[in-house]
Amino acid sequence: MPQAAGSSAIGRRWSLFFWSLIFAVGAVLQTVAGGSRGLGYIYGGRVVAGLGIGAISAVAPAYVSECSPKDVRGRITGVFQIMVAIGVMLSYFINLGISLHNPTGYKVWRIPFGFQLVLAGVMSIGLLTVKESPRWLASKGRIEEALENLAYLRRRSPDDPVVRAEMAEIEAAIEEEQEARRGLGWKEAFLGKGNLIRFVIAIVIFILQQWSGQNSVGYYAPQIFKSIGYTGTSQSLLASGIYGIVKVVATAFFVFFLADTLGRKLSLFISGMGMGILFFIIGALLKSFPPPQNPGSNPPPASKAMAAMLYIYVLMYSLGWGPIPWVYVADIFPTRTRHYGLAVASASQWLFNFVVAKVTPTLETNLGYKLFLMFGTINIGGMAVFSLLIPETKGRSLEEMDIIFGSVQADKRIADIAAQERALGVEAGESVSVDEKV
Repeated sequence: MPQAAGSSAIGRRWSLFFWSLIFAVGAVLQTVAGGSRGLGYIYGGRVVAGLGIGAISAVAPAYVSECSPKDVRGRITGVFQIMVAIGVMLSYFINLGISLHNPTGYKVWRIPFGFQLVLAGVMSIGLLTVKESPRWLASKGRIEEALENLAYLRRRSPDDPVVRAEMAEIEAAIEEEQEARRGLGWKEAFLGKGNLIRFVIAIVIFILQQWSGQNSVGYYAPQIFKSIGYTGTSQSLLASGIYGIVKVVATAFFVFFLADTLGRKLSLFISGMGMGILFFIIGALLKSFPPPQNPGSNPPPASKAMAAMLYIYVLMYSLGWGPIPWVYVADIFPTRTRHYGLAVASASQWLFNFVVAKVTPTLETNLGYKLFLMFGTINIGGMAVFSLLIPETKGRSLEEMDIIFGSVQADKRIADIAAQERALGVEAGESVSVDEKV
């Protein structure tokens, strides 16, 4: 939650820059561990880096969402998940390379931990070249700067009627929210009209995502592949690396070609049903054809079939439940509470990420094939059903979310936008009504 206050006070851009530096400090502590600098450096570095990456994962989707046009917002925000998938894939192949070429010594941890500094450096330098969120600037009353940044992001002139119409909608939404919240405390921001359900959705969507089985497979991919018949460190790590490649390619394909076509609800439903069915197939195969006790170098056909099902599974995960939760949660909150909403969502994500990572080895040992049946049940009974209950946000502006969740009436929003357009000097006939946008 500290990042929420920081993001609100100093802006999305500088908040991301600050937490990138914190993450870099944690990466340095982990990298230099060894010798006289014992395991405590790794523990301490993990804590510091965890603070940084946790804050970044909350602020980044909000920043990207606030800067994106509504018709491609899902596609652009979804790039966040592509980068996560690329990071996971790189970690698999870095571990594979180390296991083959440097299986002992300090390099075992210094190479992967040190590589984090490269990415932190790229992000920190890149943040110095981008513009602040126009919606955050408008919420702080810096209207002229917000208008300039919005025009820059839309590649239009600040006097362009389209830019001024969008700015009018942003200002109208902010003024409505400030008027509604005037004199009220932070509790009302969570419990006020139309807000509580958004926080509930943000928490539940990430609880379900973490229990989809993806992180169990992702974190323990070598062990999972061993459990279905891929023995030997190199063999299981290579299978894990291929899994990572499939995940990157599938996520990129969905984000660039389907995210703003299928919509949020349909993507989540298809993804949940597909993952559940595939997990039931894997569980049935593992029950009927358990891996041999003394396997050879070539996995048996049933093991290859289960590996293929896992690769198809990650395709289905990348179709919806991988990128969409970040896109959806970044969509639904108003400007004033978006940083709190993303903070709560990120906290939910990382908390259950930890829980799943902690219990997966025990579940794998005690449940065997039933582990896949458990995840299949969660995917169909929980995630697919949940996707049918939430409202669609595809093609809607961030300001329209207040109408969708009942915080403001559509006719009042139209009147407020018209007033702001008159104040900004938008020409008659250039404004776009809420109904027309829908």
